[in-house]
Amino acid sequence: MSTDICLPRVSPDDAAVTLVKWHVTVGSSVKPGDVIAEIESDKAVVELEAEQAGIITAICVPEGNDDVHADQVLAVIDDATEESDHTSPAVDESDHTAPAVGGSPLRGLHSLANDAVPKAPAVSEDSRASAIPEGDSLLQGDVGGGDGASPLAARMARQAGINLQSVTGSGRDGRILADDIRAALGPAPGVLSARLPGHGSAGGDAELHGGFEPEFDIQTPDNMRRVIGERLAKSKREAPHFTMSLACGADALLDLKKSLSDGGARVSLNDLILKITATTLKRVPALNAAWSDAGIRTFRSVDLAVAVAIRGGLITPVVREADTKRIGEIAAEMRDLVARAQAGQLSREEYQGGTFTVSNMGMYGVSRFTAVINPPQAAILAVGAAMEQPVAKDGVVSTANMMTCNLSVDHRVADGVAAAEFLQTFKQLAEDPRLLLL
Repeated sequence: MSTDICLPRVSPDDAAVTLVKWHVTVGSSVKPGDVIAEIESDKAVVELEAEQAGIITAICVPEGNDDVHADQVLAVIDDATEESDHTSPAVDESDHTAPAVGGSPLRGLHSLANDAVPKAPAVSEDSRASAIPEGDSLLQGDVGGGDGASPLAARMARQAGINLQSVTGSGRDGRILADDIRAALGPAPGVLSARLPGHGSAGGDAELHGGFEPEFDIQTPDNMRRVIGERLAKSKREAPHFTMSLACGADALLDLKKSLSDGGARVSLNDLILKITATTLKRVPALNAAWSDAGIRTFRSVDLAVAVAIRGGLITPVVREADTKRIGEIAAEMRDLVARAQAGQLSREEYQGGTFTVSNMGMYGVSRFTAVINPPQAAILAVGAAMEQPVAKDGVVSTANMMTCNLSVDHRVADGVAAAEFLQTFKQLAEDPRLLLL
């Protein structure tokens, strides 16, 4: 009996993922737990395991395909064990639209720094033909030789303006792979096209530069950068942002951090900011919310998403129920989350489902900035560096450490009064942390 192997949901909002590499070919025998493919989502590369024993009889999605969605048929497995059953032809994915019978589990998270380029799958001529979409001339070979090019190689060549006929393929039967395009371009690692000639170069707008276009490099975005762009562009289009800023005194927070550190506690200024944010949201719940078609959802717990820079983009690990945790607990949890985020070892549950986001760029010396709301949340707080500034009080000018907090809010969910109340409460707690005890 044949069973479809479908893609489990590995990305939020059914965002497209990339099938990076096949570990099996048509005719391969597999058993439960065997890794059969690698899938790249917006945050990590994960391994797809076989759930049942059998023979791979068809591969429906080729390596490099970057438009794969949940429940799409990736391959077909037959539980027969006779050699005669190995020759079943590939089945086009259009014939397999039903969800998988018992979806395939995913195992492990790999570092996003993995730059290895997948090799083309060793599949039969029939299965290769069925996996290539009709009408894609780059893949059908009208501009390339032999069996054409892998989807990734074709996309890279198209973006760089390279004719595939001039490229010698190193894959099976002369198929052109991504490595072949990189070899033809010869740029530094990470850049997927060569410096193009200035006049009339592919993908450019020479008319914007007086008829002569400066030289440029093209870098193909990976899944993380692409999904970040899509989600935040959607946020800016659909969520009517308004912003509000307030300068907060930071001397009391810095003194508290020093006292805690002197007592042996490993607490950063960011940890204190997270605790203050969580307490503020508990007192001003209007911003601990999200817009939905059914109505405004106001969350009962404060699950703080924290922007963390990793190679290639950002990820937002979530501190669950931050409003109920002590500063030391938040600090320990953040150290663990950041370390595993940078190693690409977070599970989906650890970076999805936040109710409010904090983005702190103080460690980079940024004095102030405006952040884009992380959908579907209603607001995001952007915190700048604590910097010594002149301050006037009762006609006397002195210096104090100040930090600028910029709040971006979805106007569909809350109005300016709620935003001002949030910032005022945050400022009070930041300038007198003893109020956290109340």
